[in-house]
Amino acid sequence: MRDDSQSGLPFTFSARQTAEWDDTDVEEERAERERDRIRNLQKPVLRATQRAAAAKKARNECVEICIQPELDFSSSPGDRAHPQNAVVPVANLDERRTAGALDGLFLALTYAGFLALFRSLGGQLVMEKVDAVVYLAVFYLFYAQYFFLFTTFAGSTPGMQLRGLTVVRLDGSLPDSSQLLWRSFGYLLSGAAFMLGYIWALWDEDRFTWQDRISQTYITSAMPASEVDAFEVPVTRRTHYAHK
Repeated sequence: MRDDSQSGLPFTFSARQTAEWDDTDVEEERAERERDRIRNLQKPVLRATQRAAAAKKARNECVEICIQPELDFSSSPGDRAHPQNAVVPVANLDERRTAGALDGLFLALTYAGFLALFRSLGGQLVMEKVDAVVYLAVFYLFYAQYFFLFTTFAGSTPGMQLRGLTVVRLDGSLPDSSQLLWRSFGYLLSGAAFMLGYIWALWDEDRFTWQDRISQTYITSAMPASEVDAFEVPVTRRTHYAHK
């Protein structure tokens, strides 16, 4: 005899429920495909972003490697390019202009004598464009020889010697041969630049010309430092005079 006291469980599903579940699966599948499509679209952007970040990181690393450490110049003297001896000051511009005028006069007289000799030997002086360039080149050659020979072998030009001017290094002592050679080169450079190297002294803080800066020397009307030390009165003798 069958016992019908307990009702049977509804394990059978209706067609409606089955259709709803199928629709849910389809929607989930569509959503999954949409998410895959979005991820596929975002992959190039993500790769480009990653490449840009990697390149930026590489540049930063390169900069960090190539950056030179900051140098400390506080220990180096700041007056290396300036006169370092107050006892031997730089000659003023008026004295140097006078010496330069004397040198220019001597150079002009020498060149005039050369032209007179050239004319006396049968040469002709024609003032044409090409001839003017030749005359200017010959004059520059005389200028170069004049300053090179007197500066290198005598230490100063005749105009400077007549005005009592001397070439000294930055510490006030007499220059060596290499500095005199560099000074001669500075004269040649200043002359080739149409005397701009001389005019430079008008706005230079130390009234230095190009030849002064190049050779690390300058012109002074005082006695060089080595000669000042040689003629310095001993301390004991100065003390004795003070007691008197």
